[in-house]
Amino acid sequence: MAEHTPRVVATDEARKLIDTLRAKHGPLMFHQSGGCCDGSSPMCYALGEFMVGGSDVLLGELEGCPFYMGEDQFAYWEHTQLIIDAVPGRGGAFSLDSAEGKRFLLRSRLYSDDEWARVAPVTRG
Repeated sequence: MAEHTPRVVATDEARKLIDTLRAKHGPLMFHQSGGCCDGSSPMCYALGEFMVGGSDVLLGELEGCPFYMGEDQFAYWEHTQLIIDAVPGRGGAFSLDSAEGKRFLLRSRLYSDDEWARVAPVTRG
């Protein structure tokens, strides 16, 4: 059986930032909500520091870190692969990247037909 197409992937810059944050804070987790302000960027937390709710969807792992998205937001992004990048700037006030001079940024692309046929399943609340 063919390997699943991941729903979320990291760029090289995001991987570097994840490594930096993991060295400082230990295991990490991500959450992407549909809110304004801080909720419009992927938020990075120490694992277990964010309370995941029944309306959150586990998309998979990003470099070994669970990546969750609010169910309403997932309805908009379901047919796209999320590409997490890191760019200069300040992250969200509650996100661990806020003090690093870089912030996580969400990019996306549509799946090809072949990728969509093999897309990884999600886990709901």
